[in-house]
Amino acid sequence: MKIWLWVAMFLGVGFTSDANAFEEKIALIEVKQSAGYQVGDAAASFRLKNTDGSMVSLNDFNNAKGVIVIFTSNHCPFAKAYEDRIIALNNKFASQGFPVIAINPSDPGTHQDDTFEKMKERAASKGYGYPYLVDDSQQVAKAFGAGRTPQVYILQKSGAKFTVRYIGMIDDNPQDPAGVTKLYADEAVSNLLTGKPVVTTITKPVGCAIKWKN
Repeated sequence: MKIWLWVAMFLGVGFTSDANAFEEKIALIEVKQSAGYQVGDAAASFRLKNTDGSMVSLNDFNNAKGVIVIFTSNHCPFAKAYEDRIIALNNKFASQGFPVIAINPSDPGTHQDDTFEKMKERAASKGYGYPYLVDDSQQVAKAFGAGRTPQVYILQKSGAKFTVRYIGMIDDNPQDPAGVTKLYADEAVSNLLTGKPVVTTITKPVGCAIKWKN
């Protein structure tokens, strides 16, 4: 309790202040402590294998307005709970220039459900309309600073660069889609499409910790 009180005082947030602002500041601290991208950074291109056997690069989306990069996995119950919502995001925004790119960085040695063969089976059974890429070396996840699945990075195409505009959760209710009150990813993309700034730029992702290879 004393630790949180100190953090609140340090951040200049009183107990009567808006709880969402406090949570966002805590999430911002955690993101800054990571070695990955921060909001406003330009993401480097990557090239990973898709479940259809093709190689997919971020540069393949140079004609898009941006991309919704989601680190996810087969085994994680949180990722499974969000699967239909990820599909819905792509169905809504791909035609408007913001397609989903799903990336699985999970070590298949830890969870057999995350083998490439299982990824192919999952993508086919659910009819993914977006790439489902395997980050076998885990270097892309490390570059982004991803720590959990699912974790979202919304990138806006700015000139020749893909600039990070949002990092965090898809929405505020992993357990119950009907109980969602904050559509973080949806709202961020909708704002970018209408030329407005993203209001909530960082949230703390809730999901399974990525198991890193030794």
